[in-house]
Amino acid sequence: MADTDTDTGSELFGSYEAELKLVQADLNQKLDQIPELVGEPRKSAVRLAERSLEEATELLDQMRIEKQNIPSSTRSKINQKFRNFESDIDASKRKLKDLSSDRKALFGSRYTDDPNTDEQLEQRQQLLSGTDRLDRSSQRLRDSQRIANETEDIGRGTLADLHVQREQIQHTRMTILESEGYVDRSVKTLRGMARRYFIPFHRAN
Repeated sequence: MADTDTDTGSELFGSYEAELKLVQADLNQKLDQIPELVGEPRKSAVRLAERSLEEATELLDQMRIEKQNIPSSTRSKINQKFRNFESDIDASKRKLKDLSSDRKALFGSRYTDDPNTDEQLEQRQQLLSGTDRLDRSSQRLRDSQRIANETEDIGRGTLADLHVQREQIQHTRMTILESEGYVDRSVKTLRGMARRYFIPFHRAN
């Protein structure tokens, strides 16, 4: 059972070692590209290199655990390999730190450590101007939203008024129709009364 665990440990260590070599090759390629870049492309390349370095560090930690399962007779060779990998990763960390600390390359040729230079003043003015424009745009958006809400309220009020007026018009129409019916009946009644009055009068003459 112990031999099986030992063989498994050796296989895992070898698997991590092969994977770490691939990650190191990718990391070194990214580190070599960074000096040629400035501004946003450089910052993006630094972030990619940082992720590769994190992956390499995690693999190195796994190798540190697995090498404990390797027999003492072969562990000295494994330890030497591990120290070489560890030294390479440390060197990559230092190189990436140096590349990341070059703020002028990260922020472009306009960057300077002197806050009182014309370029820095211009940068701050542009930033303040951009912030001011954003504030004005936000205010216009809030005003537009307020006007839209007020217009919607007015529209709802107008629809309610029109509904009330429609009901009033319908009620008035019904009242007029009823009145016309009363008038017609009154006219017929008056005509009947007139006929009853004038017919005996003519007969008497």
